[in-house]
Amino acid sequence: MKRSLRILVVDDDADNANSLGELFELEGHRPLVVYDGEAAIAAYLKEDFDIAFMDVMMPGKNGVESFLEIKKLKPLAKVYMMTGYSVEQLLQQAIAGGAMGVFSKPVNLYQVLDSISGLGTSGIVLVAEDDPDFGPTLAQLINRNGYRCELVRNGRDAISRVVAGGVDVLVLDLRMPLINGIEVYNTLKKQGRSVPTIIITGNASEHSKELALFDDVVLTGILNKPFDPLDLLAQLEKLAA
Repeated sequence: MKRSLRILVVDDDADNANSLGELFELEGHRPLVVYDGEAAIAAYLKEDFDIAFMDVMMPGKNGVESFLEIKKLKPLAKVYMMTGYSVEQLLQQAIAGGAMGVFSKPVNLYQVLDSISGLGTSGIVLVAEDDPDFGPTLAQLINRNGYRCELVRNGRDAISRVVAGGVDVLVLDLRMPLINGIEVYNTLKKQGRSVPTIIITGNASEHSKELALFDDVVLTGILNKPFDPLDLLAQLEKLAA
């Protein structure tokens, strides 16, 4: 007989969250359904869960931010991230929302310089890039061309630095550990702290993999909405074995 699992479902889409909860209950599991990241963190403060299913894009604390806090509380937490967005859709959303443009790697550094040439030098160009060779090289080139440039190596630091103020332009790599570039962009946008942004991304063939690349944390997996409930149940069978 399979083990009954204590499952946390976190999704601001109430219909989707409740449907998942009902599915798990019908399968003999014990779900708790909550609708935002803050409630998910509070739930982990009260009890342990065998597994959680957490939406990425939520108002307030998004799924990635909530997951990172939960991992601090419960390092062994097993979490599936759920998203209804493909990276292509998120890039289009970023452009529609005011992102200045997208550069594909390998990036022509002088094209980056040209794109910021009309923005003046009163503020700071913030480069968010974790590549230990490319990031410093780009930052040095920007500095040598008369701009004040700072370098951060992950999405969390990029958000903190923009929120602190004084950043005129954000040069943002799509693929970074912990919080990727699209999550950074959307978090700043939700907080009303967006700045003109240049997105650096890999080639198109890499896009479908981006949401899986949280390099510095261990995820149980990622599900892309809409997904087949049987696939989800198969994962639960493995965990309950």
